[in-house]
Amino acid sequence: MILAIANQKGGVGKTTTALNLAAALALRGKSTLLIDLDPQANSSMSYLDLREVERGMYDVFVDPALDMQEVIKATAVPNLSVAPARISLAKLESRLVGELDAPFRLKDQLAKLAAYTHVVIDCPPALGLLTVNALVAATHLLIPIQSSYFALEGTDDLLETIEKVRQRPNPGLKILGVVITMHDKRTALGRDILAQIRKVFGEKVFKTVISKSVRLEESPAYRESIFTFAPESSGASEYYSLCEEVIERA
Repeated sequence: MILAIANQKGGVGKTTTALNLAAALALRGKSTLLIDLDPQANSSMSYLDLREVERGMYDVFVDPALDMQEVIKATAVPNLSVAPARISLAKLESRLVGELDAPFRLKDQLAKLAAYTHVVIDCPPALGLLTVNALVAATHLLIPIQSSYFALEGTDDLLETIEKVRQRPNPGLKILGVVITMHDKRTALGRDILAQIRKVFGEKVFKTVISKSVRLEESPAYRESIFTFAPESSGASEYYSLCEEVIERA
């Protein structure tokens, strides 16, 4: 399974979901690769010391002779490796402008990798070339939506992009589901938004809802997933439960 985690809206919990879902899959004994396509490199920073990363996904995209396996790093989590990002990824669009195979670069690289049963792709908060590469390469898509007043703003653009990708480059792309993040179940607004998202996406909404949690926000700063940083927290049990649903649906 190649799972892209995408939503062009920023701050919806994409990276938190990517890094913790990848860790949960690894804990389940799945050989997992986390690909960081966000120039902010937060997924990479959560597991690696970026000062030791000389080459990352930018180099993989711009140098066809470079094998992706050469930039992949093992992490302290058994079964989990990371293909890291660096800030240079922000220059990728301008670098690849006019290249006919630009949307297929990630797909071509992943075709050469046989070592991983599960690949999780952390996309940037935009519908540009990096996200398109992820959607073209992916078998499944997971959409995190923040439990907030403007939750559904921009989802039309995302769904339109998915349809375009399905029409030509990747007709097999499936929406695995929508996960509601940063939810505050104590408020009436939180409950209303939950109902609204379920009304729009129906069965696609995962049963697991990720609650608002200080622990989840803190863990990347300590270079840990929620499972080692706060294993008894609600965030750990929710992401483990989401992982179970992902495995079931895929």
